[in-house]
Amino acid sequence: MLRGMTLPAEELLDEAMKLPESERRVLALRLLESVGDESPEEVERSWVEEARRRLDDIRAGRSQTVPWEEARGRIFARG
Repeated sequence: MLRGMTLPAEELLDEAMKLPESERRVLALRLLESVGDESPEEVERSWVEEARRRLDDIRAGRSQTVPWEEARGRIFARG
């Protein structure tokens, strides 16, 4: 399960990923519009916190990295 997502949300994401790219883009934009109006500073702070959390997870062995070639392959396999 993805961190921060409930099982119903993850199932919804799985279904959304089956949509054509154009529909996923519209859906993503609509979802982003629904989550509030954060200032650029708040967005930046959130990204920094997330990056630190992920780095901490890697250092603590809770997450592992993968080579770029493998990550790229996974990304393009979805399309």
